[in-house]
Amino acid sequence: QVQLVESGGGLVQPGGSLRLSCAASGSIFRVNVMGWYRQAPGNERELVATITSGGNTNYADSVKGRFTISRDNAKTVILQMNSLKPEDTAVYYCYGSFTKAYWGQGTQVTVSS
Repeated sequence: QVQLVESGGGLVQPGGSLRLSCAASGSIFRVNVMGWYRQAPGNERELVATITSGGNTNYADSVKGRFTISRDNAKTVILQMNSLKPEDTAVYYCYGSFTKAYWGQGTQVTVSS
């Protein structure tokens, strides 16, 4: 049983920062890609950032220069979010591609004054 457990969401003022963490556990023999997606009310789930096992990163245009994705170890991925905007408000989901795709339960990020 593979699980992705997220932490670090919350309420922050515009211009502030948050750090999201996602730890994968269970029978994982190979990590291909890990990353973050988000879904705002009324919108489809969209890619935020991904990182491959080799360290290659990919970002949505809307977060480039503000968000940074990194690995703490082979099974933990970090999303550092700076200069947050109200439009970043969404539920953020951790994603992991191992032998198949897995999703975390989601963590709420709210950017509001």
